Amino acid sequence: MVKTYLLILIFAITMSACGEKPKTTAVDPVAVVFINDTLNKKVEVHLNGSLFTNYMYQAELPKPVLFPLKTSSGKSLTRGFPIEPKTGERIDHPHHMGHWFNYGDVNGLDFWNNSDAIAKEKLHKYGKIVHVGLIDLNQKDGSISTKSRWDSTTGESLLTEETTFKFSQKGNTRIVDRITKIKALIDVSFKDNKEGVFGVRVTRAMELPSKKPAKYVDAQGIPTKVAVLDNTGVNGNYISSEGVEGKDVWGTRAKWVKLYSTMEDEPVSITIIDNPKNVGYPTYWHARDYGLFAANPLGQEVFSKGKEKLNFSLKKDKSVTFYYRMLIHNGSVLSTEDINGFTYK
Repeated sequence: MVKTYLLILIFAITMSACGEKPKTTAVDPVAVVFINDTLNKKVEVHLNGSLFTNYMYQAELPKPVLFPLKTSSGKSLTRGFPIEPKTGERIDHPHHMGHWFNYGDVNGLDFWNNSDAIAKEKLHKYGKIVHVGLIDLNQKDGSISTKSRWDSTTGESLLTEETTFKFSQKGNTRIVDRITKIKALIDVSFKDNKEGVFGVRVTRAMELPSKKPAKYVDAQGIPTKVAVLDNTGVNGNYISSEGVEGKDVWGTRAKWVKLYSTMEDEPVSITIIDNPKNVGYPTYWHARDYGLFAANPLGQEVFSKGKEKLNFSLKKDKSVTFYYRMLIHNGSVLSTEDINGFTYK
């Protein structure tokens, strides 16, 4: 042991004398680093020396988003289109960008489906979430606090939003805790609608395999054609806290849902966890085979086929807060027991 240590020490001294630093496999981790890129209107989030995501708030976006979502091994689990299109992706639903939070019917305005694909003469039917400012960047506790407004496209403000994202990592599990408080500036209704609330659009490999051509219609009746794509490497699957799998997860209630796959022989997954404090807990899931993965507690009439009805509303100056946790995991299969260890206590 002593002889081995002396050899290592001599090697280190020799390398130093040659003007080179001895190589090491150890990483000197800085838990969370934020890079505030005011020119490009984004905040980069780095965990343990590598990019995790960006908080993006460019004025041309219909809402602020987190994009991309990267594993600790560097794999992007979010679709690139429409922000950074990649070969072989679907180009449907351009309003699906990374991770976002909004809703399809707020006083009759559609905040969910707004994108640059909407015809100018129809924009009055849509809403836009406008980034107002960064309240705080706190690297010590790994959090970004932001303020936004939910506006009509004609400029009327309906809601203010204050959101805190807290970023952390445990082993190969990267964690986003999102706390979003929305406050009504006028009386506001959230009519039951399938389009909401906490959404992610995933990369092609995480979709469920499908060879059928499809056409999807959004809340405003705009058809979206989806081409039949090559299913090579497409091997995603859903599983919920209630044991429901695959396409059957859509329209069911669960405390959490995991979407898992394999990319380049590495297991990867995204898990969204609901919080008992949230309206409508346990949430319904708007989880589609083509890569839309969303928790929606407000669309109860749609998901229950009329058996339940919520039609949530806020009076002027009243507020509601939503709490969600998202796990970005790689390198192993995240078990039910593992996920339950991350659930809210």
